[in-house]
Amino acid sequence: MDHLFNKSLLGVSLLALSLALTGCGENNEDNSNNEGNSSTEVNSNNENTAEADERSEEQTLTDSLGNDVVIPANPERIIASYLEDYLVALDVTPVAQWSISEGAGIQGYLQEDLNGVETIPFDLPFEAVTSFNPDLHIVGSGDTVSDGKYEQYAKIAPTYVVATENSENWRENLTEIAEVLNLTDKADQVLENYDKKAEESQEKIKNAIGEDPVAAIWLTGDQFFVVSEGLSSGAVLYGDLGLSSPEVVKEISKTATADWSPISLEELAELETEHIFLINSNQEDGLELLEDPLWQNIPAVKNNHVYEFESTSSWLYNGPVANEQIIDHVLDSVVE
Repeated sequence: MDHLFNKSLLGVSLLALSLALTGCGENNEDNSNNEGNSSTEVNSNNENTAEADERSEEQTLTDSLGNDVVIPANPERIIASYLEDYLVALDVTPVAQWSISEGAGIQGYLQEDLNGVETIPFDLPFEAVTSFNPDLHIVGSGDTVSDGKYEQYAKIAPTYVVATENSENWRENLTEIAEVLNLTDKADQVLENYDKKAEESQEKIKNAIGEDPVAAIWLTGDQFFVVSEGLSSGAVLYGDLGLSSPEVVKEISKTATADWSPISLEELAELETEHIFLINSNQEDGLELLEDPLWQNIPAVKNNHVYEFESTSSWLYNGPVANEQIIDHVLDSVVE
C-alpha cells in the first residue's frame, strides 16, 4: 500500500508466488414528519451544501506526464489501482480495487475499509476499466499508460498519472492525490496526525528497547528478503520511528533497487539485531529455513524477539494507512 507500481513489480510477482504456494446510493430519509426541527435541519443542510459547493468546481490539472486533465466536480466512481491506501486515508471509497490472480490477491490490510469493493486486475485491461464506468481514473505509474495506452484510458474517463515512482515520497503522493480530489485540507490533517503518532510512538519504543537495532525480514518461497532503510516499512522503522538498523541492512540498502532485497542465510547469520519483524508468506513450504542453525543463532531469534506477521498485513505496502498500521504493530510487539 508506493514506488508504487514500478517499485512494486517485484512485490506483485512475489505476492503471486506466495498465493500459489499457499493455495491461494445512500438511503434517503423521509423528513416530512419532522417539521418541528426544520430550522435545525435547514442550518445543517446549508452547512453540507456549503461544503459540497466548496468541492463542486471542475478543475484542470497537469499530471506527471504533462497531460492537462479536466477533473470532474466531486467524482464518485474513482479507479486508483494500487493507490487505494491514499483514498482510504482521505475517506474516499473507490469503485474498484487492485488485485492479482483473478482477484485472489488483494491488499488485505485495507479490507476493513474496502470490504465489498469489487476487484480489478492489476494490469487494468481496457474492458475491465470500462465495465466500472469510472468518472475519474488515477494511475500510479507512467509505465502503466505507455505505448498509447493513455489515449485509450482517457477515452474511458479523465485519466491522471501521479508521480509515484519512489516509495519514499508517500507524503508527496498523498498531497498530489488530495489535490486531484480537492481534499488538501484533509491530507494536511492526515499528515499532522501521522507525524504526531510517529513522534509519540518513537518515544515509547525507545524507552522499551533503547538503541537496539531492528530489522524487517520477509520470507516467501525459499528466499528471505530484507527491507531497505529508506523504503516501504524501512522508512517507517528507521525514518519515522528513528530506530537503529543493523550493519548488514545498511550495506544492502546502499545498492538496493527495490523496496525489498534478497538476503542469504549467510548474510542473515551476520544480522546483529535484537528485534526482527518477520513477514511470513509461508504456511508450510520453506518453514525449514526457520529451523536452520544460521537463522536460529541470530540474537533476536535466540532471545525470542521475532514478531511474526502474515503477508496480507501492511508490512509489504506503503502509504499513510499502511505506515500507521506498521507503527501499531511495532508498539504492540515491543512495548509492554
